[in-house]
Amino acid sequence: MNHLAHLFLAPDSPEARVGSILGDFAQGIDLAGLPDEVHRGVRHHLRVDAYTDQHTEVRASKRCFSPMRRRFAGIALDVLYDHFLLRHWQCFSEDDPDSFIARVYRELESHGEVMPASMRAVTERMVRQDWFGAYRDLDRIGYALDRISERIRFPNRFSGVIEEIKANETELESRFLIFFPELQRIAGEFE
Repeated sequence: MNHLAHLFLAPDSPEARVGSILGDFAQGIDLAGLPDEVHRGVRHHLRVDAYTDQHTEVRASKRCFSPMRRRFAGIALDVLYDHFLLRHWQCFSEDDPDSFIARVYRELESHGEVMPASMRAVTERMVRQDWFGAYRDLDRIGYALDRISERIRFPNRFSGVIEEIKANETELESRFLIFFPELQRIAGEFE
């Protein structure tokens, strides 16, 4: 899962939501030194990722990608799932997505003291550039994925993956709509 989905699924506290993103930046951090709710969010993040990686619909979705891009299919799906979550928000929440996004941006801005510098830099860009608002547009998803491809430290053919997403969008979206309600239910049981 990518950032928006982790925030959406996280336990309902600002600190746990911050921890739900910190899960991507936790390597080398003394998790025991974190406030309890932040640590709870990190644990939740890890359980969501483990469940997602093993789900049959996610595994089937990865097979929609060509062999040259399949190694990075999980990354593509993570970002794409934020797009599908926004597209189908009303299926998963009674809250307004814009209000939710504004609230989590405020929470991220006000909890910088528990973030490592790398996470703080990312969340500052996330808020300033309104990443989640941009994720409503599939072409912006393509832009985000191309930026990710530039940060991969070895030669790769991940750039342009949006074309494979567009070619398989109907199937990928259908599989997401089976997978995500199950994840939402299970995530509510994670501690």
